Parts: sequence; structure tokens; C-alpha cells
Amino acid sequence: MIGAITGGLVIDGTGAEAAPATILIDGGRITGVLPAGAEVPPGLEVIDAGGNIVAPGFIDLHSHADFSAEASPEAITQLHQGVTTLVTGNCGWSPFPITDLEQLRAGTAFLAPENTWSWRDGGGFADALNGVGLAINLALQVGHSALRLAVLGGAERAPSEAELEQMQALLRKAAEQGAVGFSTGLIYAPGTFAGAPEVAALVATAAECGLLYSTHIRNEGARLLEALDEAIEAARAGGARLQVSHLKAMGPANHGKVHAALERLDQARAEGLDVACDVYPYTASSTTLTARLPTWTMEGGTAGLLARLCDPAERERVADAVREQAILDPGNDPGNVVIASLPPGRYEDCRGLSLAEIARRDGVDGAEAALRVLEHHEAAVSVVNHGMSEDDVVAVLRHPWTSVASDGWILRPTGSGHPHPRSFGTFPRVLGRYVRDQEVLTLREAIRRMTSLPASRLGLDDRGVVRPGAVADLVVLDPQRIADRSTYDDPWQLSVGVEHVLVAGEPVLRDAVPTGLRPGRVLRKVSASS
Repeated sequence: MIGAITGGLVIDGTGAEAAPATILIDGGRITGVLPAGAEVPPGLEVIDAGGNIVAPGFIDLHSHADFSAEASPEAITQLHQGVTTLVTGNCGWSPFPITDLEQLRAGTAFLAPENTWSWRDGGGFADALNGVGLAINLALQVGHSALRLAVLGGAERAPSEAELEQMQALLRKAAEQGAVGFSTGLIYAPGTFAGAPEVAALVATAAECGLLYSTHIRNEGARLLEALDEAIEAARAGGARLQVSHLKAMGPANHGKVHAALERLDQARAEGLDVACDVYPYTASSTTLTARLPTWTMEGGTAGLLARLCDPAERERVADAVREQAILDPGNDPGNVVIASLPPGRYEDCRGLSLAEIARRDGVDGAEAALRVLEHHEAAVSVVNHGMSEDDVVAVLRHPWTSVASDGWILRPTGSGHPHPRSFGTFPRVLGRYVRDQEVLTLREAIRRMTSLPASRLGLDDRGVVRPGAVADLVVLDPQRIADRSTYDDPWQLSVGVEHVLVAGEPVLRDAVPTGLRPGRVLRKVSASS
């Protein structure tokens, strides 16, 4: 257990100016923030920050690490970014509740889950994670698509009154077991099958339980503003705190729309709605290839899609619909869609290739190439989609109510495929590229977006700040060296510049080397346990 950090410039997470100070730690919490040079009690283990920055550990509001943490509890990629807490269960997907395991496994296969699936609810999942021992903390959300699969399966219809009540009961149970939020992913089947009344009812239930409502809105392209309005109205009607996930505008025809989106968020806040957003610092997204298909093709889940692809007439109908969708949305360029990961099969050598490259190789068009990859790999295909504007990324990043978040899930430092670099570099990229190099944000403001702001969205009053009484989740970083190294072509590279990371006072990264300690845990919502 570390007892003190000396010699550093402290940025406390509130947005205040950096100040030299000595931090005292005992029992996993900060017990004192003293003037620089203050005498440290004898016998304490001390980290000499040596003129570096000392800040609260970073809190990632948007992660999918609930599908990787059980197998990679060391969280090496996160330690090298200074992350001490990951918020999971985003975009409508969580690994619980489970009534039909095979359907949930199929629906989340694009995330390449490494779970044992030895649980049935959020409490069991938390127990499993705590049982393996975590290097960092996780805070769990429950996903709408998981709720829908548990009650409706892959049906493309509205729930009956009894079915909606079942989903609400499962949501309440997750909250009782410590979930911090409820999420929707309204572009993903089966979440996309839900109408506004169903979403609004569940959001109201989440609000009753004190949960944050996080949403991957229904459209991030031509209908971005309408989709944002739907989210705002659901939160307003239900009295929920709203977190708009990874705000962006996809496709060249929609670049610039984020300005109107941010104005809508500002207006909602002015009207009293508790709403904010988050962003990752990249111009490419990453998702399942099935998200590029028309909604109706996913009736019955991935099994339903694969059955359609095996029927010649249905397959042609799907292909025609994909082609028409591409015409309606010029942002759907197969040259911008790159295969990130897929299970073994015919196209496993195509990781890192675009759909356009695969199409040329096979002598077909982009729509047929997409369907071939899906059918030969159980529809469990993850892609990187290049379609955003750097100006838009900067505009969202500059907004005062924007948290920095990764949308990543890769925790291990080595592996196969071409995953999005955001799993490896989100936080150092902001601090290096957008703070030090481009001066888009000041260092203290960027750190606020990574610490106290996301903590406040979750109601975690004792995290995300450096002050007496707060949990000693801390990071020591070199502001001149910090940088992301992961790229789209060579993603498996750890970030540099983070020297030390503490979780509850325990050193999990020391001199830029993981220690193997695992003091992290699953955090419960503040009403249950902080």
C-alpha cells in the first residue's frame, strides 16, 4: 500500500489549476493534500512523482469490457492509459440477464466474448468478476437488448403489457443488485425493434431506480437530430439523467450536424434536463457488420439473418436492400468499412481489409461482399467504419459537458485481428494530441472530462477528485511524453507516458510496469455501496 505521493503537480479533477502538493493515503483513501515539501510521516511507502502530473484515475463512461474483463482482469491496456474505472453495459448490451444463453451469445458474438457465462443476473456476474480479481474497477449497466432477448427473444414486435412488465422487473432487479445505469442501442437488433413507448417506459423505470440512462441513439447519420430528440423526450418524460453515447455524425453528407446536436443538448439543459454526452477522439467507429443491414433483416436475431442468407430469393432481397440503403446514405462506402475481427472461416485472412477490397478480390459488389463475410462467419463480424469528420470530433470534445470515453473492450496487450485503436489509446490521445499538440483543451479541463465529470454522471462522489476522503484511485503521468501509439494498421500497441497507477491506494502500475496486484472491484450504485 502506497502511503504518500510527493514531488508532483496535482490536477485535482475539478478543473482547478495545477498545484504542487503531497498526497497522503491510508486505508485506500486520500487522508491529506499537503503543501509541497510538507514532511511525510516516517515508515510510509512513497512514490516520487518527480515533477509529473498527479490526477484522479480516469473513468471511462463507455466501455464494453463486460465481455472481456473476466478473461483479462489485469486490464493491461487500461493501466497504460491511466484508467481506473470502466463503465460497462453500453449500447444496449450486457451479459445479463440470461434466460436464453444461446440467443445472448449469438447477439453479442461480434464482441468476441471471453466469458464463462456462469451467471444468470447482474449479481452473479459481479460475483464472477470479483471472484477472478480485477486490477481496476468496473461499474455495470444493464442493456435494453439483453432485457428484450430475455423476454421477447429476437421478435420484431412491440411487447405485450405483461412482457413490458417483465422487462421492467428485470431492470429493477439489476438496479437492486447494484447496476449504475440502463442503456439502449437503438441501431442494434433487437433493441432497434423497440418503439418510442417501450423505450420511454423502461427509461422511466430506470429513473425510478436512480439509474443513469445511456443511449446509442437510433441514428447517427441523416436522422441524427430526430434520434437525439427521441432520447431527450424519453429522458424528460421519465425524469431520467441522460448520457448520449459517443456523439458523432456519420458520413460526409452529415458532417457538421454535431453543432446542431450540441445546441439541442444545451437547450435541454437550460430547460432543466440532466443531460450530457461523451466522445472518443477518433474519426472512425467500430461496430458489428450487421448494423449496416436494414432492420428487418435481423428479425429472429443472427439465426434469422443466416437463414435468410441461405434462401436464394431472400438473400437477393437482403442484398438489394443493402444496395438501396447505400444509395440513400452515401456515407455507406464499402471502402470505409474494414474487417476488425471475425471467427475462423473463409474470410479470416481478410482482417484489416475493407469490404471494397474483398469485393474486388471476389469480383462482386460491396453488398454481396458484406453478405459473404457474414454468412461464412456466423454473422459475428466486427468492423471499423471510417466516416466521421475531425472538425466534428473537436467540436464535441470542446463542449463543457462532454466526457472522454473509449467505446472499447480490448484489455489484453496482444492478440489477433485489427481492433479499433481506441481500446489502447483513447485517454493518452486526448492528452497528447488534443491537449499538448493542438491545444484544443487545457490539461486541467481535459482531466476534468476524464475524472470528476464522468464520476458525477454516475453519482460517485468519492471518486474522480483528489481531496481528503476520496478513494485513492490515482494516476501519475508525464505530460510531455504521454501519447497513444496504437493505429488502425498496427493497433496492438500500448500507450506511453503513464508512470504510476493506484487503485484504492494499491500500485497496479509502477514505473510503467504492471505489478500484478488486483485491488479493483465491481462498484455498486451509490445508494447501495460506493
